[in-house]
Formats: sequence, structure tokens, C-alpha cells
Amino acid sequence: MSSPEIASLSWGQMKVKGCSTTYKDCKVWPGGSRTWDWRETGTNHSPGVQPADLEEVVKKGVKTVVIGRGMSEALQVPPSTVDYLKKNGIDVLVLQTEKAVAEYNALAAQGVKVGGVFHSTC
Repeated sequence: MSSPEIASLSWGQMKVKGCSTTYKDCKVWPGGSRTWDWRETGTNHSPGVQPADLEEVVKKGVKTVVIGRGMSEALQVPPSTVDYLKKNGIDVLVLQTEKAVAEYNALAAQGVKVGGVFHSTC
């Protein structure tokens, strides 16, 4: 199963190819995507992305995870989250969201088993 292309990104809106939902924040993995609801894990801009935010994506067997920190990079990614991914043998890229989406789409187009979590506002 391949990772779905992120078809569009603008402030507060993301579309994933093959999915009719418009996301504010989203998770993607080989074969799927869904809303990334920060309330599920108590995530906030600081301290930021928690390992719990990534568990679902990791369980999909990804080799790389791309984290989009927001358009202005307001979303933090603590070292413990990066360590969690590396301990699971997963490469991690932490980027501004527009750059993160471009990198994610490039990896997906190359057939890499890539997943991601993307914040589309601040």
C-alpha cells in the first residue's frame, strides 16, 4: 500500500488525494489518513507533538515520519518525540508544514513507506 499524496495545503486546510475530507490538521500513512485531533492526546503548541500523537502512524509500518510544525513553526517537537521514532527504527523529518508536505509527497512518490502528522495553521 502506498502513502497518499497530499493534494493541497493552505492556511487551515489540507486535502489528501482520494479522500473527500478537508482537514485542519491531519495524520497520513500508507493506505490512509484522518483528522489529527490534538484533544485525543492533550497536545498543545508547547511542549508540542507527543509520542502518543505518532503511535497510530508508527503502527502502520512506516519507515519515515514527516512532522509539519505549522506555517509559522509554532508547534514544538520535543527531543523525546524524535527519540521515540528513532528507537523504533524510523527516520524523522521535522519541518515547516509547507516544506514538510513537499518532502512527504516526494518520498511518497518514490514509494517510501512514509507517514506524517501536519499542522496547517500557526
